[in-house]
Amino acid sequence: MAGTINKVILIGHLGDEIKMHYFDGGNSIGRFPLATNESYTNKQTGERVTTTEWHNIVVRNKLAEICEKYLSKGDKVYCEGRIKTRQWEQDGVKRYTTEIHVFDMNFLSTKKETQSNQKTQNTNTTTPENTANQNDDLPF
Repeated sequence: MAGTINKVILIGHLGDEIKMHYFDGGNSIGRFPLATNESYTNKQTGERVTTTEWHNIVVRNKLAEICEKYLSKGDKVYCEGRIKTRQWEQDGVKRYTTEIHVFDMNFLSTKKETQSNQKTQNTNTTTPENTANQNDDLPF
């Protein structure tokens, strides 16, 4: 293969609210941490172990604004992007960070969606008392 590929696919939960920065000219950038989990059973102890990996997610412009509007901490998302490493100098020390620059995202579940589903389920539940009252209104 002659070319190279830099592509990342992640499914995880937002670890914090989206932090937005707006620039002159209408551009914007949003940043948030994304947690992915891996679970396995320790063969020696039989204990279930879960490890969490944190990813620094970066979204830009329209996608950033959509994320800010609809996503909040704990929401589950599917992200596609590429790995980018930045470096800078702070107090004479070189610093590095690795980020995932996302260009495509699907919202898998949001807290707002989950809460509205729970409210709908709670109002639609039928109890024996409700069933008895409903039968009394029948014309026959």
